[in-house]
Amino acid sequence: DKVLMELIEPYELRVAKLREFLEDVKPSLRYDIVRLIDPYGPTVTDPDLQCLVVSQETRQGGEAVNKQRLENGLPALALYEILLMQDPDHSENEEEKISSSSLRHRLLGTLLRPPRQDPALPSRPYVIGLTGGTGSGKTSIARLLGCLGAFVIDADKLGHAVYVPGGPAYKQVVATFGAEILHGDGTINRKVLGAKVFGNQERLKSLTDIVWPEIARMVKEQIREAEAQGKAVCVLDAAVLLE
Repeated sequence: DKVLMELIEPYELRVAKLREFLEDVKPSLRYDIVRLIDPYGPTVTDPDLQCLVVSQETRQGGEAVNKQRLENGLPALALYEILLMQDPDHSENEEEKISSSSLRHRLLGTLLRPPRQDPALPSRPYVIGLTGGTGSGKTSIARLLGCLGAFVIDADKLGHAVYVPGGPAYKQVVATFGAEILHGDGTINRKVLGAKVFGNQERLKSLTDIVWPEIARMVKEQIREAEAQGKAVCVLDAAVLLE
């Protein structure tokens, strides 16, 4: 539940930095760096441990460790509390302590590495995938990028277009799910169709197997249209882009 966990450095890099720090502080120090796969790690099972270093905000965690150790028949650890360094330059919305969460906040909007050139992909237009759940701000970001000159593709609109009579998925969807999904005017009743697939993984997969390839094909057509218009950047706004 860390803030901006997507920007946390990879485990291997964090271990390398920790090892460099330990060797710099005291080269003769014996240490063991352990990957934590649960909230406690080896602290509640290792009988050789004697002390746990905590901060004021993690003291409760230390006390929870000792409770678990006692339940496991192990002696409680001495809790050595250290003060956290204060950040004199923190902003109003950042933590007062020196914090990796604050550092990740400051990284937002920073180009972490240059765009990777893939020889198999055309250099123009440069296609940016914009994804995230409902309410995450995709539409606002897409609108801003559009104002800056990007060609914006709204996958949700294409998703509606594939269902209309004469649309690329219309006949197959009706053939698969039956005429009862139709309104009186022949258009697909999305609510009835949704009720048919909701909670049924097999039916949902049948629907996405029909619809998603057609949306992907329409996206590619739109990218070609962006190229024809001479657009340098194309933004694909899609809630299920990765899927």
